[in-house]
Amino acid sequence: MQWIMKTFQELTNEELYGILKVRVDVFVVEQKCAYPEIDNYDQFSLHYFLKIDNEIAAYARILPKGTKYKEEASIGRVLVVEKYRHKGYARELLNQIITFVREEWKEQRIKIQAQQYLKSFYASFGFHAVSVGYIEDGIPHIDMNWICR
Repeated sequence: MQWIMKTFQELTNEELYGILKVRVDVFVVEQKCAYPEIDNYDQFSLHYFLKIDNEIAAYARILPKGTKYKEEASIGRVLVVEKYRHKGYARELLNQIITFVREEWKEQRIKIQAQQYLKSFYASFGFHAVSVGYIEDGIPHIDMNWICR
């Protein structure tokens, strides 16, 4: 089991392919949602993922302030592959990313677009809703912010 963080330029072809595959498997196939998965943010993101037995088990991308949002860093494409769910990897992933953004980037705010059914999960990390619910790509979402206290 190994947690890995890389820029887009540092990813190997195999790693990039694996990341795109698990993102499509979860967000497009599993959630039955056709949307533009390749969105031109990957090139500016840090890619944080867990490999278990040479498979990507969990993943998220971290976007610096000034990319997706002008004033906040952002976390997106958060996932755990189905066979690795309910083992605490999502919680570990978010804890490590929040710590990284706060300590390494010295950012005090993170903004996310959360799927609405995960609102309480993100709230458990200190995120709070800053929008009413809305539909994006056919799925209920809510904007949430985390502010360092």
